Amino acid sequence: MLGAEISVVAFAVGVVVGMTGVGGGALMMPFLVLLFGVPARIAVGTDLLFAALTKTAGVSIHGLRGTIDWQVVRYLSLGSLPAAAMTGWGIFLRGQESPKIDRFILNALGIMLVLTALSLLAKNRLHGVGRQLRLRSAARFKRMQPAATVLAGAVIGVMVTLTSVGAGALGAVALLYLYPLRLTPAKLVGTDLAHAIPLACVAGVSHWYLGNIDWALLGWMLLGSVPGVLLGAHWGTRAHPAVLRPVLAVLLIASGAKILVT
Repeated sequence: MLGAEISVVAFAVGVVVGMTGVGGGALMMPFLVLLFGVPARIAVGTDLLFAALTKTAGVSIHGLRGTIDWQVVRYLSLGSLPAAAMTGWGIFLRGQESPKIDRFILNALGIMLVLTALSLLAKNRLHGVGRQLRLRSAARFKRMQPAATVLAGAVIGVMVTLTSVGAGALGAVALLYLYPLRLTPAKLVGTDLAHAIPLACVAGVSHWYLGNIDWALLGWMLLGSVPGVLLGAHWGTRAHPAVLRPVLAVLLIASGAKILVT
């Protein structure tokens, strides 16, 4: 049964999201498009609401453990939420029923998957660069943090609304660079997840208005993902997410390449 297969995939994705804050849209979108044949617009819209609801379960655990930096979440949201709303409005104005929209979304998705994979591989290096800058020019670095975080949020907001990808991996890399001393591994995951929820909600509501939600598909996805993300969040504060990065990167590059040449 197709619904049961989707739930199994969603459970595995949920575990990865709970452990690392990465993999929601980046993993679920290729499965929906390539494995289950869901149209690009429907896959993006449904996956955004799926991400919002799934990550809420994980954030509840991180919130109880105090592993969320709410000030950083606010800075990111100041950039990402308006950008997401404006991107959704742009899709509406362009005529989202046009076949060109699906092709544009697929191309953007393929590029984002490759960029996400590269960001995972470069995560430690970018963290090191950010750490050096923070230690070398502490006062100047701290002054630019708020504006740079808002800008990073805006870029992520556009990408997430178009493709449902970017809030996890790209958000985590941006935070590692911008807050190399402030965010511990557990706090990085919790903060990234907490920002992803309002962003996915705003972007998801835009797609809801455009009619890009498959409610039956969403139900099957949630049936698997909610227990998966709870289990992953429980493990996440005890396991080192770097173990998963090379595997995720290879899978994302392969998925992105496949989408771009299809």
